[in-house]
Amino acid sequence: MESEDDMHDANDMESVDEDFYSDGDGYGGDALDSDGDDADYDFMGNESDDSNDQAVSRSQKYYTVLKEEDIRQRQEDDITTISALLSLQREAACILLRRYNWSVNKVHEEWFADEERVRKSVGLLEKSVIHLSKVKEVACGICFDNFPPDGIRSLKCGHPFCTSCWKAYITTSINDGPGCLTLRCPDPSCDAAIGQNMIDSLASGEDKDKYYRYLLRSYIEDNRKTKWCPAPGCDSAVEYDLGSGSYDVTCGCSFSFCWNCTEEAHRPVDCDTVAKWILKNSAESENMNWILANSKPCPKCKRPIEKNQGCMHMTCTPPCKFEFCWLCLGAWSDHGERTGGFYACNRYESAKQEGVYDEAERRREMAKNSLERYTHYYERWATNQSSRQKAMADLHQMQTVHLEKLSEIQCQPESQLKFILESWQQIVECRRVLKWTYAYGYYLPEHEHAKRQFFEYLQGEAEAGLERLHQCAEKELQTYLNATGPSKDFNDFRTKLAGLTSVTRNYFENLVRALENGLADVDSQGACSKAASSKNVAGSSKAKGGGRGKSSTRT
Repeated sequence: MESEDDMHDANDMESVDEDFYSDGDGYGGDALDSDGDDADYDFMGNESDDSNDQAVSRSQKYYTVLKEEDIRQRQEDDITTISALLSLQREAACILLRRYNWSVNKVHEEWFADEERVRKSVGLLEKSVIHLSKVKEVACGICFDNFPPDGIRSLKCGHPFCTSCWKAYITTSINDGPGCLTLRCPDPSCDAAIGQNMIDSLASGEDKDKYYRYLLRSYIEDNRKTKWCPAPGCDSAVEYDLGSGSYDVTCGCSFSFCWNCTEEAHRPVDCDTVAKWILKNSAESENMNWILANSKPCPKCKRPIEKNQGCMHMTCTPPCKFEFCWLCLGAWSDHGERTGGFYACNRYESAKQEGVYDEAERRREMAKNSLERYTHYYERWATNQSSRQKAMADLHQMQTVHLEKLSEIQCQPESQLKFILESWQQIVECRRVLKWTYAYGYYLPEHEHAKRQFFEYLQGEAEAGLERLHQCAEKELQTYLNATGPSKDFNDFRTKLAGLTSVTRNYFENLVRALENGLADVDSQGACSKAASSKNVAGSSKAKGGGRGKSSTRT
């Protein structure tokens, strides 16, 4: 029999479930009744009253995707703005903007607050200090050779260097990396800035391309509101409206990533958890756990040895070749019939009973349990990742091949088949969310039993619902792709797939919100218990219209 406490906990969990999935009206099992299996797919509960607000929220973007030409145009516009506003040459305006991380407002504020200080900090001189036109020969400050004035180049500071030394200086600086953007006069005592004009006149074509590539990249990398898309081969950037809430953004190349940490999009898991999970997946700690759980050290040379079959008589590899017992790690020469033969060791069993091996066994058991737990979550994380990649490939195939074919077979324009693409896009997104729920579950404290129980229930329902949508979009669609002509029940399929897509989207949105809120609903179980008990007394069950389909009955 169940104790009163167990029954009380069960009532609490049911109450929390009812609140999470439904606001009272229910999403009945008959809502998608075009197929016998559909009645089970009401794990979501009904669409909430603010579903229209959610749809509007989904359509509102809090970020802007910038292609390379957009970035270049914005950069030119900012340089033009500062040049006109401060009556400076474009070269000087560019130097100022780089100094203040391409913030037009910051340049404006600092310049009018203290122009002299700003000029000094960035190395902008108002007038030339030295004029070389009246001298016959000038000594280069680097090679110390004498040159006529037309063989000498200098900034407004007047420090003279020959053309060859200037070219070598600029080439070396550009090849050293983005530091060439803040290049100063070669004279160690001078802070005069080197601008684009000097680069254009002295650098080679290849070096100029590098310089302007660094300049373009600095516009994104120095701006705290913009970041490059981390997808391989993508040259786009994303401008994010700071303070907008969610960090998940999607680039024009269709890659979704977290703007905050630039890892792939990982809601509902926070950035710190993602960093820990990625580190754990790549760290040597799991190798050590495996060694501890599945091997023992040779008593002589201490090298780890794995035993996968055979008797307890172990022989270490050369050059050690020590023979010992796997159970007690004692020399095999001390073993025989009196110690239990080849497959048992009475010495070990008696010593274990006396507590001789308690600490070693405890450590080995802990390592084994830790490894098994990590393996459980990692395998499911990786499986959903591979399923997501396959879904992305299927989505691409649908966009490029199958949609046109289906349009011809069913005699419908492609614009009316967009519901299929939406379903595949939803599958890709849900696979991503489901994948990261396993990292969430791994770091969920084990002592919080109620939260863990509720989390595993939500996760299980999410998996079941997503599999239902995935099967409908993947397998049931094949019937219509392989048809020889228009199908009479294609509109029923449209209704079913669109319904599954909508329900799955709403469920996963609720799931993400619940996990991001730390499963706060579970903390209110005490307040819900009376309501749950009242429902039970009244004969309420999950088989009613507002419950989940898995508990409902069909005829």
